[in-house]
Amino acid sequence: MPEIGAGNVTVTYEDHRADVALDRPAKRNAMDLDLIDDLRAALETVDDRDDVRVMTLLGNGPVFSAGMDLELMAEADMDGHDEIYSGLRGVFDGIANLSVPTVVGIEKAAIAGAFELTLPFDFRVIGADAAYGLKETKLGIFPFGGGTQRLPRLIGLGKAKELVMQSDRIDPAEAERFGLVNEVVEPGTVDEETQAFADELATRAPMGMTRAKECLDSAFDVTLEAGLDMEYDRAREVWDTHDHREGFAAMLEDREPEFRGE
Repeated sequence: MPEIGAGNVTVTYEDHRADVALDRPAKRNAMDLDLIDDLRAALETVDDRDDVRVMTLLGNGPVFSAGMDLELMAEADMDGHDEIYSGLRGVFDGIANLSVPTVVGIEKAAIAGAFELTLPFDFRVIGADAAYGLKETKLGIFPFGGGTQRLPRLIGLGKAKELVMQSDRIDPAEAERFGLVNEVVEPGTVDEETQAFADELATRAPMGMTRAKECLDSAFDVTLEAGLDMEYDRAREVWDTHDHREGFAAMLEDREPEFRGE
């Protein structure tokens, strides 16, 4: 697999799908500064490719990620804290700002910082036996990678307060009920199911998907009137296109559409 930077992240491509993988299995894919920097570089690599219609993030080895590297967190002074935050913010914002749909597959564990890493994704697929949640308030800190901001936007303020302040794990089935994850799958099938989920997204018209994502992501940040105006403006951008004509033609002819992103 092609490695990025220091070799803690790999990127592979399958048709219109980009698969990014954390690749530090000896440390349970714990995130240190090298891995964070490699992940940022991987996102830039994916974002530069016009043929990618969906991106996944997986973990090589037995678990998705055990979270932040504990030695790094324990030893960091204030300058180190700022460096960690800057790195995480760049990665998490980079995921959120990708124009294509993103899917993360959570095998066995995504705790603390790894839990927050999953939050900027559009979709989350999780194994039924995965340990998923936060622990920061048990360590004398609190989640500062989006746990107090992205999490309430996904599941509501009350449940988010419970998970953050009690440093609770959430059972995957309960996470699905709260809309935190999109699909709970059998243990050991996460990578396969995540890629299948992503491949289905990749069959959709890419111009419509990127504009739908843009509108949805802005829905709670603008007034209803501004959001409706944006929705109409983006709809006009895809109306007189090959993919619009192809989609309706395929429906009328009872066949699968062949979208080109134009």
